[in-house]
Amino acid sequence: MRSLDSDPAKNFSSPQFLKKLKERDHLSVTQIVQAYTEQLYRTALGLGFAQDAAREVTQSVWTTFFEVVSKFEGRSHIRTFIFGILYNKASELKRDHRRFDSPDPIEEILDQRFDVTGHWIKPPIDPEKFLMGTESGALIEKCLEGLPLNQRMAFFMKEVEERKSSEVCKILAVSGTNLGVLLYRARNRLRECIEGKVARQGA
Repeated sequence: MRSLDSDPAKNFSSPQFLKKLKERDHLSVTQIVQAYTEQLYRTALGLGFAQDAAREVTQSVWTTFFEVVSKFEGRSHIRTFIFGILYNKASELKRDHRRFDSPDPIEEILDQRFDVTGHWIKPPIDPEKFLMGTESGALIEKCLEGLPLNQRMAFFMKEVEERKSSEVCKILAVSGTNLGVLLYRARNRLRECIEGKVARQGA
């Protein structure tokens, strides 16, 4: 993903820009809102929020951002700071709906695929058939909706937006090891979901 800050005129992490932003300079505020609003909205949609809810989350991010930007010391990229707020807002909303961090049975699911000798009980679907099934964007999106928010956020930023692991770790406030676990669980959940749907379609 090309960094917005590659344009010198939009070096949002420079001390000069941050100073103007904290002073509520109209041009600086306009620039950063225009630069990241669409990304925030798309990410919220990618996390499974409906359009109205995605707009609500995006607006809430900016409200909180301008409430706390005076405390931002520039130790991380300002984009990381903004998307960290998005993650927290999304988590709050999901908790309100009692769907955040539900129990994760993926290890049990994987164990059921092997016998005591370590051989497959339920082999993976044929790779070609699996790839044909994943060509459907709607199918993938449906399976993504079933992921716990932290796994979905990690997968979306790393695999869809192709962000660096270090940035995803900062946004989610997790270690590299924990990020690996989130991605591992997300990929296995997605595979289970997609294989199941493809198998039912081919039945």
